[in-house]
Amino acid sequence: MNLLFLCSQNKRRSLTAEKLFDGYHGHRARSAGTEQNSRVKVTPGLLGWADLIFCMEKKHLRRITEKYPDIISVKRVVCLYIKDEYGFMDPELQELLKSLVCEYLP
Repeated sequence: MNLLFLCSQNKRRSLTAEKLFDGYHGHRARSAGTEQNSRVKVTPGLLGWADLIFCMEKKHLRRITEKYPDIISVKRVVCLYIKDEYGFMDPELQELLKSLVCEYLP
């Protein structure tokens, strides 16, 4: 399964999730940001690649829904409600991601 994780700038939350879940039980993971200055910016290609999309906050879901409605309408998208208050690979963030994401994985 292809997993895509989205946050604002793709520097902490979504990048941490990508590192945690890429290769996890055979899943492939990528990450991107929804803002112009993102490390890796979300694209139609990334959204199309993903079988399951995780947004860190409701605003990320709103941004991709507004910009790519045709793609998002046929995708499974989950909002994790993780605020931007963690550093990259923060142990607390890792535990939170594991507890939230794993329930959606086969």
